[in-house]
Amino acid sequence: MLQTRFTKLVGVEHPIVQGGMQWVGRAELVAAVANAGALGFITALTQPTPEDLTKEIARCRDLTDKPFGVNLTILPAIKPPPYAEYRAAIIEAGITVVETAGNKPQEHVDEFRKHGVKVVHKCTSVRHALSAERMGVDAISIDGFECAGHPGEDDTPGLILIPAAANKIKIPMIASGGFADARGLVAALALGAEGINMGTRFMATKESPIHQLIKEKIVANDERETELIFRTMRNTSRVAKNEISTKVVAMEKEGAKFEDIRELVAGARGKMVYATGNSDEGIWSAGQVQGLIQDIPSCAELVSRIVREAEAIIRSRLEGMIVQPQREAAE
Repeated sequence: MLQTRFTKLVGVEHPIVQGGMQWVGRAELVAAVANAGALGFITALTQPTPEDLTKEIARCRDLTDKPFGVNLTILPAIKPPPYAEYRAAIIEAGITVVETAGNKPQEHVDEFRKHGVKVVHKCTSVRHALSAERMGVDAISIDGFECAGHPGEDDTPGLILIPAAANKIKIPMIASGGFADARGLVAALALGAEGINMGTRFMATKESPIHQLIKEKIVANDERETELIFRTMRNTSRVAKNEISTKVVAMEKEGAKFEDIRELVAGARGKMVYATGNSDEGIWSAGQVQGLIQDIPSCAELVSRIVREAEAIIRSRLEGMIVQPQREAAE
C-alpha cells in the first residue's frame, strides 16, 4: 500500500483522486471510486440546485460508506450560481473534504474550514498555488498543461510544473493532468507530489455515467485528439477534438468573439454528448492522456491495477537499477 501525506489528510487508502468533472461527477462514479479506496468528488454544479446536490450526496452515501468529497468550481458567469447555497448544502451534508477550483475562493475556504471541512484547491501555476496556501487551504492539486478543461495561460506541462510547485509548497500536493496509469503515479511521487488526480481516465470506466460510445471514443483517440478553445479570450479550455471544436478554433483565428461562438460551445450541447453518444454533438472535455487509455475497466480494477503496478515499478524496476559500485581489487 502506498501511503502519503495526502492519503493521511483525507483518510483514504490510495493516493488516487477522481476530481470534479461537469456532467460526469455523479454519485455512481464517485461511490465506485470511494469503494476502490481512492477519493472521488461529486461535481456540485452538475446538480441544477443546492437541493439536488443534497439528494445526490445522499444517493452517494447509499452506495458507499467510504469517504468522498464535493467539487465546487468558482468561475466568472453572466448569471453566477448561488455559490453560498451550494456551499451550505455541502457543509450541512457533513462532507469532510471539498475540491475548489477557479477564482478567489477565500470566502469559501474560510467557511469550509470554519466547519472542519478540508479544502483541496486546484491551481495551474506555482504563484496561484502559493496564493491558495496563504489562503489556508489544506492541499493543492497542481494542474499541468496536458489536462482536460482549463490549463491556465502559462502552458507549463506537468514535468516542469509539479517539481516547480513541490519546491515551494509546504502543504500536501497532488498532481493533475496527464495521469492514467501506474507509471504516471510513480513519476508524480518522484516529482514531489503526494498522489495523482485523474479525470479523463475515470471517464472511461464501467461506472462512469456517460454513453458507452464516448468511452469507446476516448479509448480510440490518441494524444493528438484535443483542441485548445478560447485561447484568444485568455480563458483556454482543452476539449476533445471534434467538428465543433475545430470550427471554434478556426472562427477564433478569424477574430470571432464569444458571442459569435456562444451557441456552439453551450453547456447544454456538451451535456448531450454524454447522453446520446454523438461525439460531435457539442464541446466536451478530454485530456491528451487519451493516448494512454486502452480499456474500460471498473473503478476497482483500475485503482487496484495502478497501485499494484506502481509498487512493482518502485520495488523491481527502479530498485533494480541501483547497483553497488564494485570495490577496486586490492593491489
